[in-house]
Amino acid sequence: MVLLISIDGKRLQVWRAAALVAISGMGIGYSPISLSQPYPAKPIRMLVGFAPGGSTDTIARLITPRLSARLGQQVIVENRPGAAGNIAAEQAAKAVPDGYTVFMASASHTINASLYSKLSFDAIKDFTAITLVASSPFLLVTHPSVPARNTRELIALATSKPDELSYGSGGATSHLAGELFNSMAGIQVVHIPYKSSGPAATDLLGGQIAMMFSAPPAVLPHVANGKLRAIGVTSTKRLSSVPEVPTIAESGLAGYEVNSWSGLIGPAGMPKEAISRLYAEVVHVMGLPEVKSRLRNLGLEASTNTPEEFGTYLRADVAKWAKVVRESGAHVQ
Repeated sequence: MVLLISIDGKRLQVWRAAALVAISGMGIGYSPISLSQPYPAKPIRMLVGFAPGGSTDTIARLITPRLSARLGQQVIVENRPGAAGNIAAEQAAKAVPDGYTVFMASASHTINASLYSKLSFDAIKDFTAITLVASSPFLLVTHPSVPARNTRELIALATSKPDELSYGSGGATSHLAGELFNSMAGIQVVHIPYKSSGPAATDLLGGQIAMMFSAPPAVLPHVANGKLRAIGVTSTKRLSSVPEVPTIAESGLAGYEVNSWSGLIGPAGMPKEAISRLYAEVVHVMGLPEVKSRLRNLGLEASTNTPEEFGTYLRADVAKWAKVVRESGAHVQ
């Protein structure tokens, strides 16, 4: 008996032949058996659009070992920093939609849709929504040399010194958080862009810039040791990790709200089996007590939703930030 095995990447077909006598030209009798390969059958790439150490990277590296254990295949984080996450997004959009390349997107993804005038992909149409993973507000932090202890004092300082203060951003969300702050407060704090939050925080620590809107993981250690001052939270509720820091809305700028998020997406046209499996396992991992505790210590909250709900969330976020971009006049070529 001879087994001829043919692999097409999706199914394993085994053809069983009772006899094979090619030389004599005799006929072959066989019956095909089709065996489906369960997903995943090989390692999965998780693209991250920012350098190691930032909020999105921290979340990805926290959950991938646990996802690997659940899936039975290694999930590998690949950092592709640059252009506020657009380099990684482009790679994800153009990847084979087989479930083996996913993208840990952030709020920058939906902001970039209107902030950048030229993109090679559509932030919604070229992607498959899998699930929201985590969310958090930003912290408004300043260098200790800045003579402002709260939002009201900062606005007053910026009003008295137009274009003299500067804020750094390591991505589109922190950039637009600053633009919204400028617009609502009627001030002009100069924007200084960085490739990621790490270099921006470094310059803030050195006093090269006055302030920044940052995801909590990047700055909380510096706030704790007194090297930076946290003066406001961008959400409508205070952070449990720094309950003494008031929200910006309650301390001088009513109505101000910005939240960052991280969520898993893939290229458009992913198989339903892959979407369902990834969604289920991410929800399980994000519900683990040690994961939720670790995220809370970083000022983040585990927050998942269904693929359908996440798709709706993404479309609404694109519309929200398009309005901010339009009203602020912010743009990137």
